[in-house]
Amino acid sequence: MKKLVILGAGTAGTIMANKLAGVLPRDKWQITNVDRDETHHYQPGYLFIPFGIYSPRDVVKPRRDYLPRGIEVALSAIDVIEPDQNRVRFANGCVLGYDFLLIATGARPVPAQTEGLPGGDWHKSIFDFYTLEGAAALARHLKHWAGGRLVINIVEMPIKCPVAPLEFAFLADWFFTEAGLRHKVEIEFVTPLSGAFTKPKASELLGDFLNRKNIHLTADFSTGNVDQAGKKIVSWDQREVSYDLLVTVPTNMGDEAIARSGFGDGLNFIPTDKHTLRSKVKDNIFVLGDATDLPSSKAGSVAHFQADILFENLLDAIDDRPLRAKFDGHANCFIESGFNKGLLIDFNYETEPLPGKFPLPGIGPFSLLEETTMNHYGKMMFRWVYWNLLLRGAELPIEAEMSMAGKRR
Repeated sequence: MKKLVILGAGTAGTIMANKLAGVLPRDKWQITNVDRDETHHYQPGYLFIPFGIYSPRDVVKPRRDYLPRGIEVALSAIDVIEPDQNRVRFANGCVLGYDFLLIATGARPVPAQTEGLPGGDWHKSIFDFYTLEGAAALARHLKHWAGGRLVINIVEMPIKCPVAPLEFAFLADWFFTEAGLRHKVEIEFVTPLSGAFTKPKASELLGDFLNRKNIHLTADFSTGNVDQAGKKIVSWDQREVSYDLLVTVPTNMGDEAIARSGFGDGLNFIPTDKHTLRSKVKDNIFVLGDATDLPSSKAGSVAHFQADILFENLLDAIDDRPLRAKFDGHANCFIESGFNKGLLIDFNYETEPLPGKFPLPGIGPFSLLEETTMNHYGKMMFRWVYWNLLLRGAELPIEAEMSMAGKRR
């Protein structure tokens, strides 16, 4: 019997497990999905927890409820991947061989990469919201915070969900306005990018939104260290930004097992062909989701589009055929802008976000590069879509390849 091993049961790994379990014969293939614990987190929901829109129980569900029946589920941290032996060693001492390996081990925030970031003020006046613990701690803090200088800082790129820090700034503006505290809160958005976002047109639009909401943008700021005693962040070129409350997006890195295995880049992301999703490590290893080193967004929509491509390519690889499907870097992101409104961007490797209607040309119901109430509803409805359709590998009415239909140049 041949063996397919999927490392990671987050968004990408769960989608692939469901897709492949439906087509690989059970009498010929053993599918094993590996993760370290029993819970699945809806990570886009972390953004809403600090503002009381979601609670932790809204974003956590049993992992096995979303994995297909008939596959093996192994719970263990990964020790090391040994491509030359086609096997994975686990922290619990087990060894698992494979014929094909899918790596979907994701990315995680690592505060310790920045001098002074972890320490006595962590989750007291310095918070993250890219973890459940950080988001919940920040929610408790904001209930009683009387105001001051709120600094939202991206330490370095790439990060998971690149629009989330902007959404946090927009929601903070809404939250403090609703609480009657906005006049007591100064908000500053500090980023290593040259503007508000990675793509020029979207960056210009989103930068204008920051300005209209009286949120100061500090660009080209590469954080070198955090001075907790002085309550300031310091860039590598010695610029300083003071804070009363710091909301940080720490350095994001891949799984530590990738470093131990000796084939990741400096941030433990895996060298991957940007179109086929085959790893550059060995031909029977494929990578998807946040674990890749691709120049695409690390976002749930990207994992979904990659899964459609990888599904076709893996079946070709199993049959020893050339890999025909090509991932074009497609990303699709709702951007919550506060006050029950939102934006939507749709782009890929070659095409930056453009205005128009989505997904139906001329009809929508969603508007690209435009703030609408319908876009807000799209953002809020996505949690249901995620739990009930996306994770289960269902066919959604959005193609993996970006379409120009409905877009205006």
